[in-house]
Amino acid sequence: MDTLARLEATIAQRRAASADSSYVAKLNARGLPKICEKVGEEATEAVIAALTGSDAELTGEAADLLFHLLVLLGAKNISLADVLAELDRREGTSGLEEKAARKPE
Repeated sequence: MDTLARLEATIAQRRAASADSSYVAKLNARGLPKICEKVGEEATEAVIAALTGSDAELTGEAADLLFHLLVLLGAKNISLADVLAELDRREGTSGLEEKAARKPE
């Protein structure tokens, strides 16, 4: 988890950089829809790699997906700690029970 925490800090720092010098800043400058598009692309690429690629390809796509997810969370001011706290809250609960307990939106 130290790696993800360091990456989250790097992403936060780079959001304030010039879009000419930082991919993260450029992505944020393009707005939330573009960030969401990238997360979707990376998720799709991870699924394709899982189904048809090598373990190394899936590993690379999973890294890309985690990176872009952290960019999205940062853009929405949601911390990795918030996500981890939610996972901690769910620990020990059956996935079926957790899903059934959700209120319809």
